[in-house]
Order: sequence, then structure tokens, then C-alpha cells
Amino acid sequence: MEWVAYLDSKLSGQKGKAKKYADYYDSKNTNLQYAQVRFQEAFGAMFQGWQVNFCGLIIDSISERIRVEGFRMSSDPSADRNAWQIWQRNSMDADGNACHIDALALGSAYATVWADADGQPTITPESASEVYVQYQPGSRRKVMSALKRYRDDWGTEYATLWTPQKVYTSTALSRTGNIGATRLRWSEADAAPNPLGVVPVVPLYNRTRLRPDPFSELEPIVPLADAISKIAADALIASEFAAFPQRYIAGLEIEEDDQGNPKSPFKIAIDRLLMAEDANTVFGQFEAADLGNYVRLIDAYIASLAAISRIPFHYFLIGRGGQPPSGEAITSAEAGLVAKARERMLHFGESWETVMRLCFKVLGDKRADAHDAEIIWGDPQYRNQAALIDSAVKLANGLDVPRLQLYSDVGYSPQQIERFDELREMDFELARRRAELARENAEKLQVDNSEPGQQGLSNAA
Repeated sequence: MEWVAYLDSKLSGQKGKAKKYADYYDSKNTNLQYAQVRFQEAFGAMFQGWQVNFCGLIIDSISERIRVEGFRMSSDPSADRNAWQIWQRNSMDADGNACHIDALALGSAYATVWADADGQPTITPESASEVYVQYQPGSRRKVMSALKRYRDDWGTEYATLWTPQKVYTSTALSRTGNIGATRLRWSEADAAPNPLGVVPVVPLYNRTRLRPDPFSELEPIVPLADAISKIAADALIASEFAAFPQRYIAGLEIEEDDQGNPKSPFKIAIDRLLMAEDANTVFGQFEAADLGNYVRLIDAYIASLAAISRIPFHYFLIGRGGQPPSGEAITSAEAGLVAKARERMLHFGESWETVMRLCFKVLGDKRADAHDAEIIWGDPQYRNQAALIDSAVKLANGLDVPRLQLYSDVGYSPQQIERFDELREMDFELARRRAELARENAEKLQVDNSEPGQQGLSNAA
């Protein structure tokens, strides 16, 4: 089980990194960073659980625009029905989106393809905290082995190791080593042949470079998010102690009670004036702290956060007095976000194509070798529907663009386009039946008017 031990150590490192960013995405990271020890001692309990978190907004703003709508598994321009049936059968509309969120937030997600009891392909989304893949040395695409380690509700840990030839399963027996550096000892593995001949685990990496490791979208965001949380905490403290004018009195002799304790010289109320008999007594007031400085500093950090993440600035201003743009302005403001979503589609698309080829490999279908496969993505740009339809009409009339392409351009999914012919047939049949009914009614009315009784009434009139 040397491979299990080796991959398990790699998985442990990946799991720690994934947990860090998962906590930020889920708003579970409640430790105030950048706070001095004296601050923590004085206000740590007050701000337990405090966080101003934009991490979820940043990830969701990208994932909302990444949507699989179909597959092309050959040169045929129409969508592949079988591929879409496999996708739907495995509930991948929802689970595929969860994979995108995990890959964006944690840096990676995984999908395992296998056959069920009926020989049908199953797609199982996997978490970066449970699965790790090892590439063949010198390759960025060919997976050499993969490990899944998971725990059941009773605390027993299991491991599954995939290689191109075999699938090994094992159970953890005990932990060895010192506290904080324990290692699992595994039972003798049960081996079974791998009928696919390849490792059936496909990684979805959030990758934009040739770097060996994927990266989280939150990696450059976390320091700014921590700074914003700390400044907001400072603002709350200032509002508690310095946001109200503080009055002072100088040169006033303070009386003491029988026990020698100082007595309050005045009873402060909204309907009372402060006066002193001694002409040398001075009354004054400290100005309240300007909390606007904190707001401006937070806005500066948010501006940096928006620039780095390429999330439009107006996403952060909604509910804070800002007005979102409209028309062409919103298209321009969201151009960076749209470009980012399209770029992420390139990497995720390669993974989903591999997943679908594996599904056809399970079925023994020749489309398992469809290396010209293509993902049909939903349009990541929100468009003005009226302007979009007008543009499509001009393209149809001016450039003779095919009708099916125009349907896709205006945002219809492959499944909707496929139903159009059927719906047209239904409309045609309905129009035919209406025309037939109108003709029957007209003939009946003509017959009624031609009867003798009706004719006599007409002549009398």
C-alpha cells in the first residue's frame, strides 16, 4: 500500500488548503487577522464570529455565468441527445454547478465515472478534501493514479486507489506516529480489474497557467477580505467610544461623600444646563470621531478587491447607496467578469469532455474516442433581449445566417431548439383544426339559411 500512503500524504496537504478557502467561502473563518494581541485581549470575545465576507459573492458571481447546456460529440452541429441524457440521468445540472463552485473556491474538484448495476454510466462529483490525482511524470493530462479517502458516519476510514489496470479498496486499521504527525495503517487491499483501462477520475482545475498546481480564486482576495473585516471592527469600536461628543469640565472642585468617594457634580439630562459658581471653571467638548474615514478606507480596499477579482464594482455597492449602471454601461462594467467566465469555461470544458468520453467508454460506444467533442455553454453575458432579437433579424436578412445558429445566439438551449419543430407541428395542427372548424361552421350556417322556413323569413323581411 505504498501508493496509498504516498497519495494520502499529498491529499492531506491539499485538504488543508481546501479547508482554508472553504471556510472563507462559507463565512466560517471567524478569526480577526491583523489584530494585535492587546486588541484580541480587549475585544476578542466581542468580535467572535465577526467577518465582512465578500468571498462568496466573488465565487458565485463567476459560477452563475458558467452553465453547461449540451454536448457535441461529433462534427454534427446539433447537440448529442445521448450525452445529454447521461448528464441529466446523473443530476449534473446541479452537481456540475457544485463542481464549478468547488473548483473556483478551492482550486479543484473531481468527477468519477463508473458503471452502475445496470451497466449505465454514473458520474460522481468528488471533493478536493477526499480525492487526489497523480499525473504521469512529464504529462499534464494523463492521470497515472487517483486516491479517494473518506470516512463513514461511524468514523471508519476507507481508501480507493485507481490505476489503469486495477482498482484497490482498503480500510484504515489504526493510526501510527506522534500526535500531530499520525499516519494511517491500512488493511490488505482488495484488488479488482479496471475494465476501462484508464483512471476514471477526472480533475476540474481552476487553472490559467502551466503551473503544476491549481489555484483558488480566493487566493489573492483573502488578505484584502481580512483587512476589510479588521477595519470594520475598528469602526464599530470607534462608534462605541468616540462617535458621540464627549464633554469636559476643568477647574471645578469635586465634592466627596462620607466615605471619601467623589460625587457627580451634575445630573446630565436633555433639559438641563451645566453651571458653576466659580468663574474659573471651564466647560468644553471633544468633537466626535469622523467614522467617514473608516468608510473611505473600506471603499478603497473594496475597489482593489473589485479590480483584482474582476467583479464589477457596482456588485459591492448595492445596498450601500450606489446605483447600478444600465444599458451599455453595464455591458462595459461586466466585460471583465464575462471574459473571466469564458476563460474558466475553457478549462472546465476540457474536463467535462473527458468525463463524457468516459461515459461512452462504459457503454462501449465509439464516441469514447470523440476527441472533437465540444461543450455547449450558456451565454455568460446578460444581454438586452430586444436588442438581441433585432441583431438576430439583421443577421438573418443581411448575412443569411442559418436559423439554428440564430436560435443559439439569442440564448435558446439545444433542448429548446430541438423542440421548436415539434411545437411548430403542434401550431400547424392547431391552425388546421381551427380552419376546419371555421369551414364546418360556415357550411352549417349556409345550409341553415337555405332551408324553406329560413328562406320565407328572409323574404318577409
